[in-house]
Amino acid sequence: MKTEELIIYRRLHADDLVRECVSVIDAQLPTEMDKDALPEASREAIAKIRLALDGVVHRLLMRAVVCGWRGNLWQAHLTDLLVNDENAFALACERREVRADTLRNAAALDLDGIAEWFSYDWEKAAAWLDVKSLKYALRYETETPRSQVYNGAVAQRIETLKEALARATAKKDAGTGLRMRTLLEQFYRETGVGTIGLHKAFRAEDGETLPVIRPIRNILHVTLDDLVGYENAKRRLTENTEAFLAGRPANNCLLYGDAGTGKSSSIKAITNAYYGQGLRVIELYKHQTKMLPGIIDQIKNRNYRFIVYMDDLSFEEFETDYKYLKAVIEGGLEKKPENVLIYATSNRRHLIRESFSDKGKILDEDLHKNDTVQEKLSLAHRFGVTIYFGAPGKADYEEIVRTLAARACIPLSDAELLREATRWEMTHGGKSGRTAAQLIDYLAGGYGADE
Repeated sequence: MKTEELIIYRRLHADDLVRECVSVIDAQLPTEMDKDALPEASREAIAKIRLALDGVVHRLLMRAVVCGWRGNLWQAHLTDLLVNDENAFALACERREVRADTLRNAAALDLDGIAEWFSYDWEKAAAWLDVKSLKYALRYETETPRSQVYNGAVAQRIETLKEALARATAKKDAGTGLRMRTLLEQFYRETGVGTIGLHKAFRAEDGETLPVIRPIRNILHVTLDDLVGYENAKRRLTENTEAFLAGRPANNCLLYGDAGTGKSSSIKAITNAYYGQGLRVIELYKHQTKMLPGIIDQIKNRNYRFIVYMDDLSFEEFETDYKYLKAVIEGGLEKKPENVLIYATSNRRHLIRESFSDKGKILDEDLHKNDTVQEKLSLAHRFGVTIYFGAPGKADYEEIVRTLAARACIPLSDAELLREATRWEMTHGGKSGRTAAQLIDYLAGGYGADE
């Protein structure tokens, strides 16, 4: 099958490496013949193929280092393309909507041809062509394969799929495409497809027409247990999130309070905790508020639950972008999709800067003072759940320090540790979880009481 004959998986035609390799496969090299007996024109064509395959090996090896591949890199590359192709069949599988035979049959037809590429005997071709470098791409080994593209669990699932596809295509018969389709259907349903399916967190960038959603590949692996204290705040956050994931009514959520108390860490923690249940988190900055409609348009029909996360959200009096956020949360003509919530963190309870002049005077330029106040409060009121994270008192701060020190195995007595904690918070912004964590990092580096 030629790449341009694909129907469902037509995007594979855009991959240069696939086109080059398939052109070799379609050439049907006469591997049983003596190369010297071939016409001169054929020998020149073979020389070009050799050069092209050396370039293919180079690119496969580069990809293997980045993606953490091993074994047959050609099969790894094809598998990676298949799990990232957001085509009609894959998206229907993700939404568990594949019932009719049309999409499934079209996919199986494509996969019959892709199976020929997948199981092609490159060892035999390499020997006949005398391309010695191909062996490095067919039996690639590394002691510590680590993907820079996917988290460990997803990388392992893709590797497992590659091995299953290799077994499914080893036996060349009429059912090969069907076996591949079954394996891919299961993967799309259980793991997902494309950038949004295979990653847990994202950021947005400007695009030509719509915002571009890019994966965040290295998110800090923090859990809610790592956040000492704040049990009521963590409970309310998890209850709202679990209701959202279960399809029950849930609210947009505002985490507000003092700096360094764990608001942002809590969002990172639920991102890690609930990714396996279909939660995806998109980080958005306040200057990107206008991107919200475009982002929602891209995610509203996906089979995941999305939290749009806005950290350190607050607006000055002269900033008006908050009006876009108000319209998206509640107030625009289009209903906000059921699979999207907005979680924000802020040091301000009411998000928009207020001043004493808002309280009103007898003589004031603003004749409708109450309207001004209501306008400033209206954004905060659109968050149905508000959770307060306050700075810890002395006893709570010391308990946080003790807990973090025990986890880090800091070899100080309780008295020495608390003396360091007092000295540290006096010179580093006061008592907070962040201050305590910074102290423990400092002590773990070998500094402190023994100086």
